[in-house]
Amino acid sequence: MEKREIDMGSLDDSIGYRMRRAQIAIFQDIISAFAEADIRPAQFSVMVLIGQNPGLNQSEVAAALGIKRANFVALIDSLEARGLAKREPTATDRRSYALQLTEAGQSLLDDLQRVQAEHEARIVARIGAENRAMLLELLEAIAAGSDSDQIEDA
Repeated sequence: MEKREIDMGSLDDSIGYRMRRAQIAIFQDIISAFAEADIRPAQFSVMVLIGQNPGLNQSEVAAALGIKRANFVALIDSLEARGLAKREPTATDRRSYALQLTEAGQSLLDDLQRVQAEHEARIVARIGAENRAMLLELLEAIAAGSDSDQIEDA
């Protein structure tokens, strides 16, 4: 069957549409790269923040990543069930728990960060190293103008 050319109309000129297409391509690559470890991009992000900031509570990590609290609880539950993260009581607030990576979680994160660096290199190879910094600045400018602190799909 011959593939028909489809007129995309105003979508061809839409920043949002092009950004979403780019996001899909990037996520397909990183999901494939993390498949062996059975880790999703949102779980990886949570592990990075906990690894860099041991002792943060759930609300702090969720807010920093823009994840709704209800979605975050399921994320941390899944990491805890796999023995990759743990909640520990804090001395200052009995209702709050400090998040830590377990030894297995830190080891997996170290491996995943190498995989993520390879993924990043594949993306940079598509756009050129000289454009990477500009792209990050442009994306930050778009994000800075957002009214929402939370993303819908973690």
